[in-house]
Amino acid sequence: MLLDVPQRKEIVVDAKPMFDADVVLHDSVTASRSGRDEEEAKFHEGQQVKLLEDVVNDGTYPHAPIGTLIMPKDAIGYIKTIGEFLQVIRVYEVHFFGSNMELEIIGCREHELEAMEEYKDEVAEEFEIMKAHRERMGKFGN
Repeated sequence: MLLDVPQRKEIVVDAKPMFDADVVLHDSVTASRSGRDEEEAKFHEGQQVKLLEDVVNDGTYPHAPIGTLIMPKDAIGYIKTIGEFLQVIRVYEVHFFGSNMELEIIGCREHELEAMEEYKDEVAEEFEIMKAHRERMGKFGN
């Protein structure tokens, strides 16, 4: 019994340039940061931050009218992840535990946040502790 398999179709694309010569395309290597973002991330995962201004729905949250308060100014949260929008705008996913708002996790820009604590690289600290321990144990093991 033969199966009726549809044939693949070829799509022919006109090879003419799609853009004017003045248009410059960017990727994550050549694109520059938004003017409001530092070149290096200002905050880190796990760091406690505070909102500097009210966050209102700009239309990106479909379950509330535009202009609805999403998270109030001075809310305290923690950086969950760091991502990019359009390869040039850094967005921090911030978890506001127990905020009593409809959403607890929202995306924030650097200029909307203030660090509530200095960042400590706990992984680097742990490596230093382990290194010092191995050195001490090496002295006693001989």
